[in-house]
Amino acid sequence: MITCFGIGFDVHRLVEGRPLMLGCVPFADAPRGLEGHSDADVVVHAVCDALLGAAGLGDIGDHFPPSDERWRDFPGHAFLEAVAAMLKGAGWTVTNVDCTVMSDAVRLGPRKEEMATRMAGYLDVEPDRVNVKATTFEGAGAVGRGEVIACQAIAGVRKF
Repeated sequence: MITCFGIGFDVHRLVEGRPLMLGCVPFADAPRGLEGHSDADVVVHAVCDALLGAAGLGDIGDHFPPSDERWRDFPGHAFLEAVAAMLKGAGWTVTNVDCTVMSDAVRLGPRKEEMATRMAGYLDVEPDRVNVKATTFEGAGAVGRGEVIACQAIAGVRKF
């Protein structure tokens, strides 16, 4: 049995006129959404990079390049499902995912469990294997000014 770990990170600017998706959960009451080629779900992007890295399968940009119009406005849940299929095809099983969302623009407290449960479903793992934490930057930097939302994730995979 082999166990490996990977780290992922993503950040996107907040802009007017876009819906906000975080961890496959819509934040319909948010006044701004994240700018990006896909739905710009920074949580999903960081988790996908962590999982792909753990399995030695590159990164999200290798598999879903923003230069390819097929991925325009692509939903985060579809990225998670595709990455889960890649892992399974390569003989890997997700052991756990832990992520920290960095945002002063949107409070995530009441939605963290929903985000974890949704992502676990798309990854086909038990909800207790996915953890979502949130932190603020107390007004410092681009996160603190509410200009961006970022996420860092670590994930473990196992091959028998």
